[in-house]
Amino acid sequence: MSDPYGDRGNKDLSVGNAKGMGSVIPKAGGTSFAAPGGPFLIGDSMTAGYGNGPDILHDCTIAVEEGEIAVIVGPNGAGKSTAMKAVFGMLDMRKGHVRLDGEDITDLSPQARVAKGMGFVPQTSNIFTSMTVEENLEMGAFIRTDDFSDTMAQVYDLFPILKEKRLQAAGELSGGQRQQVAVGRALMTQPKVLMLDEPTAGVSPIVMDELFDRIIEVARTGIPILMVEQNARQALEIADKGYVLVQGANAYAGTGKELLADPEVRKSFLGG
Repeated sequence: MSDPYGDRGNKDLSVGNAKGMGSVIPKAGGTSFAAPGGPFLIGDSMTAGYGNGPDILHDCTIAVEEGEIAVIVGPNGAGKSTAMKAVFGMLDMRKGHVRLDGEDITDLSPQARVAKGMGFVPQTSNIFTSMTVEENLEMGAFIRTDDFSDTMAQVYDLFPILKEKRLQAAGELSGGQRQQVAVGRALMTQPKVLMLDEPTAGVSPIVMDELFDRIIEVARTGIPILMVEQNARQALEIADKGYVLVQGANAYAGTGKELLADPEVRKSFLGG
């Protein structure tokens, strides 16, 4: 099978474990049940909002298969990050379901979803600034009871600058390096799926390209990646699947190439 990402990134498949943790049993946080069939991860027909406020998502569906990169794009206020948070269990779902690897996890808490194999990197406040890089990575392995030294070595192989700065306080790093710490910490859980909320926000174009290369490398290991991204054109260029949200609802969906070629998508969301 040909590599859909061409020459982007390197081809080392050792960093991830597509089978994920999965065996950790959450102590509390709702119940899950078997739901075979369908995509590897799907937030299906989600209607959701914050607290007692109005609905922000309206019958919204996003999904990703193993080894895919799925990207959620759209204008500011479209509900992109809200959709990600709904999948991760950070707000109440009023309608719809979330299924992961043949299991309905709609009622699980975020921490229980991590134990089931979700790795989530929020847009902000995603590192412990006073702790060293290595301590941040160690915190990512908090749910593991096995020896995680091999995983840490793999993260350092993926992000060499982190090994160089492993004893430095994470808060002293550049924006791009902090994002590498955040992604590396999520990978320390050996997730089944990796969810990234605007990973290139506030970084330079050069750093953005480097982060996208690292994201491609993770996808090559078989780990599905669901990503909200403000740099829509660049994100769709590496996406296997794309979703355009408008006012909390699906407006367009297709492969990255299909959305890049769609005249309406180009006109409305990609600057022509």
